[in-house]
Amino acid sequence: MTAGPYKIAISQYPIEAHASFSSFEVKLESWVAEAAKAGAKLLVFPEYGAMELTSILPADIAGDLQKSLEGMQQFYADFEIAHHRLAVKYGVYILASSFPHNRRNAAGLYSPSGARGVQEKLIMTRFENEGWGIKPGEGGLTLFETEIGNIGVAICYDSEFPLIGRALAEAGADIILVPSCTDTQAGYWRVRIGAQARALENQCFVVQSPLVGEAPWSPATDINVGAAGFFGPPDRGFPDDGVFVVGEMNVPGWVYGEIDTNLIRKVRTEGQVLNYRDWPEQGGCELPRVKKEKIR
Repeated sequence: MTAGPYKIAISQYPIEAHASFSSFEVKLESWVAEAAKAGAKLLVFPEYGAMELTSILPADIAGDLQKSLEGMQQFYADFEIAHHRLAVKYGVYILASSFPHNRRNAAGLYSPSGARGVQEKLIMTRFENEGWGIKPGEGGLTLFETEIGNIGVAICYDSEFPLIGRALAEAGADIILVPSCTDTQAGYWRVRIGAQARALENQCFVVQSPLVGEAPWSPATDINVGAAGFFGPPDRGFPDDGVFVVGEMNVPGWVYGEIDTNLIRKVRTEGQVLNYRDWPEQGGCELPRVKKEKIR
């Protein structure tokens, strides 16, 4: 495993209309190629970025909340193949935009060797649960052991729950990826505050990648607000506010950072405070179980 440093690319990914799946694939490859050319080893896409595929469907289907969800399933296999191909071609790890597959919100992690792992969202927002019919993931939490470090994924709302982040950290996560999709400033800030809190509590890196832009054809993702962010604990070796970099709100593009997992080891033993070590002093809480999967 490479402790680092290595470059990470965090997308502020714009949802856009496409005439065909080939159009989407051209866009995706242009994004991956740009980040790879910049030297990034890990590329992070947002929650529900795959919803732009609904624009390919007939307008009466794309504009219907349930029919669009059903209609986009035809693209899932090609969506997976495209990310697999690009991860191998460009020699990078890619956390793909999450895809609502079989009514579960799933984000795939693709490796340069062709391996793939999946993390499903565990806790549904009101819209997902009450309006859209997206169901909680059944696979639990997974820690992905990669050549560039141990990676956990907490999809959007999941990042707002401390025990999820703590379970990933105790399983060995150096970095927690938070793909997000929010339609208001308040929603963005809830996820961002959650991401920064998880970085503080667990003395680890946390990355937030938002979907941005408007999709007037889609009742699920019509408005999308956010800024990409790269966070750590506000302690020795890290920025005083814990913020390495934040992108310009709602402006599409990559935001870059540098991961060095040696900083995590050091802050957990030499920090001004030792949040990771001192967690048990709060009293007993049962953590979600985490399985480990090698994605090399």
